Amino acid sequence: MAAYGIAMVAFGIDLSALRDGGPADRPRRAVRVAMTTTWAGLALHAIGVVTRGIAAGRVPWANMYEFSIVFTFVAVTTFLLVQRWRDLRYLGALVITPVLLALGLAVSVLYIEADGVRPALDHYWLVIHVSVATTAIGVFSVAAAISVVQLVKARGEATRVAATREPAVALAGAPAGAPATGDTAAADTPADRGFWGRLADVLPGAAELERLAYRLNAVGFLLWTFTLIAGAIWAEHAWGRPWNWDPKEVGTFVVWVVYAAYLHARATRGWDGRKAAYLGLSGFGLLLVNYYVVNLFADTVHGYAF
Repeated sequence: MAAYGIAMVAFGIDLSALRDGGPADRPRRAVRVAMTTTWAGLALHAIGVVTRGIAAGRVPWANMYEFSIVFTFVAVTTFLLVQRWRDLRYLGALVITPVLLALGLAVSVLYIEADGVRPALDHYWLVIHVSVATTAIGVFSVAAAISVVQLVKARGEATRVAATREPAVALAGAPAGAPATGDTAAADTPADRGFWGRLADVLPGAAELERLAYRLNAVGFLLWTFTLIAGAIWAEHAWGRPWNWDPKEVGTFVVWVVYAAYLHARATRGWDGRKAAYLGLSGFGLLLVNYYVVNLFADTVHGYAF
């Protein structure tokens, strides 16, 4: 958490510096510190997950504390792996900050001593079902962060378009022969575009970000589909029936429906851009509700997780 905390601050410094409008080739020392400490944090994170499994004598994802440290590990790993294909360092603050908050909640509220599991749950489906679920949530987390950046970029693009249109309208209404110099160039300066416009200059296009979020959500959806099916199979082994309308089961299915609607609308109805981002973020919001609210406050047979 200390390493991730340093990375979060460094990512924030780098992100705030992007609005300065300096030279494109200026050294980004803060982001280098952020990436180095993120890798260090991930190494320590991996050690924590492995040693937790050794202490418990089983796979380390049988309760909410362990689930939290594993899905955050997957989220950071996904963020770093995607760097091999695209420069997403600007995304670091939106990935590391929630990870740090989730780890803080896990350590302060969800922590329980390492121990075994109930006999009914001591099954190989614990390894399969929960590991895939943690991976899915990690992937969905990065996709949600990209969708947030996409909305920021879309707003910046809209701000820039508006800034370039206003001088054109003014010139169109000017008297014939009036000078047409200076106004257009001045309106397109970084200072006049505001923070969103300046930030839009250094981020990838909103369409590119939306495509990347869509691909990650598609991978997460496949994993979540397997999670739903594997959970039903494990429930049949553990409780004698695959579906019991348990709040956690219903929540998992609702999340699946929302992401299925997102993929369907994106692929067949042309829902790209902001509509797709909002629908994907709503699915991630329901996923968090299903994980934290349902597990902690609902009467569910999945209460073993806490």
